[in-house]
Amino acid sequence: MTNAPTLDTTDAAANGTLSFEDVLEHVALRREEFARQKFVPRDMIDEFKQIGIYRAATPHRFGGDALPPSEFLRMIERISAVDASAGWVTSFGSALVYLAALPLATQAELYKDSPDLVFAGGLFPVQPAEQVPGGLKITGQWKFASGCKGADILGVGIRGGDSTAGKPRTALLWPKDVEIVENWDVVGLSGTGSHELKVDGVVVPEDWTFIRGGTPTVDEPLYRYPSIAYAAQVLAVVNLGVGRAALDYAIKVGAGRTGITGAPKLADRAYYRIDLAKAEATLRSARAFFYEVTDEAYATVVAGDPVPDKLAALLRLSSTHVAKAGASAVHTAFQLSGTGAIYDGNAMQRYMREALVPPQHAFLGDGIYDSAGAVLMDIPPFPGFI
Repeated sequence: MTNAPTLDTTDAAANGTLSFEDVLEHVALRREEFARQKFVPRDMIDEFKQIGIYRAATPHRFGGDALPPSEFLRMIERISAVDASAGWVTSFGSALVYLAALPLATQAELYKDSPDLVFAGGLFPVQPAEQVPGGLKITGQWKFASGCKGADILGVGIRGGDSTAGKPRTALLWPKDVEIVENWDVVGLSGTGSHELKVDGVVVPEDWTFIRGGTPTVDEPLYRYPSIAYAAQVLAVVNLGVGRAALDYAIKVGAGRTGITGAPKLADRAYYRIDLAKAEATLRSARAFFYEVTDEAYATVVAGDPVPDKLAALLRLSSTHVAKAGASAVHTAFQLSGTGAIYDGNAMQRYMREALVPPQHAFLGDGIYDSAGAVLMDIPPFPGFI
């Protein structure tokens, strides 16, 4: 779905009867609104809750779905094909896997009202935290808190200590205790609302902090899946959706009417068909690799075994590869589309802007190829890679 349909909006949302397809149509209708106001609004977040996005990584023991990663990733891929910003924001429905490292009592408190919990975090730069009676006193400002305006709980990155072996921690805060500094002004993924978080002297109990990727206290398969790799996957799959949308658009336009100059329509030109077919093959190949290793890794943890380092490295490698393959597909579709693609109203403009962003993320950069290659050849990668 690449063009906004005409939709007769009903009271389905209020009645809790929305289907996944309903929500995709609503996203298509409102994506320009998201980009213009620079965030996905709370009523849209509530619709995502209804279709299970924000219980997908909640433990079964707290009423959640704890979905296998490939099931969640496919949902984000489809949302991203309609709107990349909505896909990026919903991708953080996976972030509850981090919260599984909290004490069980803290998790029970978080989920006591509902398993549908929206978590957003601004984790960097990591800030010092002062030990005081009652916990840790938090002060500082953190970047890139995607989806923060619709979050139920927020996280900020703080320095660890002896108890964390020096690893940084995340401290959880309620939105009322955090100021959102609205400074998200970007070319692509403008609707993600990735503003900064500012906290001034709030005391957080230590039981409400956790090590990102730390040992989970919940014993369910999803929380044995490599959490850092999963964090990369949910971002990379956004570009898989954007690439799919761009190629679908190019196919639709290419099969259209003859141009005003009388030249053959695009579908009748060999170069158009050849390059489009190559892009299709490249994107589908990257997608197959991506889901193949995802399912292999999850089957490993379901069987009760740890994911081997080389398989974890393939999860990281396939994520970077699919993010770049998606961007390449968009670039090919844009080039093939000719002069029409340079106009603001052309869908290719949106696809180009969005596809530029995911490969810029630190989790998806070219350095991942180096580290993945190192692991495959039994050479230590950089710290924190797997």
